[in-house]
Parts: sequence; C-alpha cells; structure tokens
Amino acid sequence: MSGPPPHAEGVANDAEVVAGSLDRPELFARLYDRYAPDIHRYAARRLGEVAADDITADTFLTAFRIRARYDRTRPSARPWLYGIAANLIGKQRRAEVRALRALARTGHDPVAVSWVEDTDSAVAAQGPLADALASLSVGDRHVLLLVAWADLTYQEVAEALDLPVGTVRSRLNRARRKVRTALGADPAFVSDAAEVA
Repeated sequence: MSGPPPHAEGVANDAEVVAGSLDRPELFARLYDRYAPDIHRYAARRLGEVAADDITADTFLTAFRIRARYDRTRPSARPWLYGIAANLIGKQRRAEVRALRALARTGHDPVAVSWVEDTDSAVAAQGPLADALASLSVGDRHVLLLVAWADLTYQEVAEALDLPVGTVRSRLNRARRKVRTALGADPAFVSDAAEVA
C-alpha cells in the first residue's frame, strides 16, 4: 500500500504541508499527489469507478476547506483523508449496498479483476463476500474496509473515524464475526489472533 513518500530533503510531512497551505494554498496539491490514487482505489472498491471520481474530488475539496482544523500533531494526513472519504461514502450508503448486492448476484468486481491473478476463484468468492458486506451496519463496514482495503492500522482507523481505538477493535471484531458467519465459517472456531494487532 502506498503512503507518503520517504522524507527526502525539502519534502515536508503532511502536517507541514497543511500548515503551509494556509498561506500558500497551492501547497495542498502535494497531499493530492500523495494520496489521491489510494483514495480513488478505495472509493472505487466501495462504490464503483464513476462514483470514485466524485468521492476523490469531494474528499480533497472538503479537506482543503477544513484544513485549518487539521490536527498538526499528526504527521500523516492519510487517516484524516480516509475518514473524510468514508464519511462521503457513508452518505451514499444506498448506492454502496446496491453495488455490493449486484456484486453478490454477478460475482464480478471490475476493480479486483484488474489486479487479482486467479480471477476464477476470486469471482466465485466475491458474491457471498459482497452480500455479507452489504449486510453490515455502515459503521462496521467502514472499520472493516478501512482495515482490509485501505490497509489502515487500528490507530489510523480511530483517527479517520474519530473513534476510540477500543471501539474500532470491537466494531472490527463484530464485522469479522458477521462476515465469517455469512460465509459459512463457525466464528467460535476461527482464530482472532490477527485482531490483537
């Protein structure tokens, strides 16, 4: 998963970019350059390509408008941007559920097909998974997909959604259990070792 580029001489961390953009708005484009592809990919997985263009644009427009409120003690703006994107996606909940239900019926995910080598087995698994994701509450789905598809840590998800880390853990645990059950696994016999991280 891509994140901010390695800090080279003259490359500001995200907090510095946001702070500098208050006087020089053009600096904010650095955040777009660093994170727009990741935000777009995440939104496309959740809502489809067409909606992803709008979500990505709206994410950075919103971030630009509220940049004065950015917590400059956080050197990475990645969780903040994913939080904005998740909130915008949440406003389109019906569209996301429709897209997941369509994926459950057809088993075709145009985004995943482009980067999954074994498309036959991937397609066979997508229908039930999409149906399980569609059945989750929006809060549980946000947490699960920010971890699974955006590769955010628990702390980053907490920052993104403005939640305590404990709430992130409990939502993630509940979402994983529901998905496992929907996919036919007995959640009592599935190890949660990965959830300790």
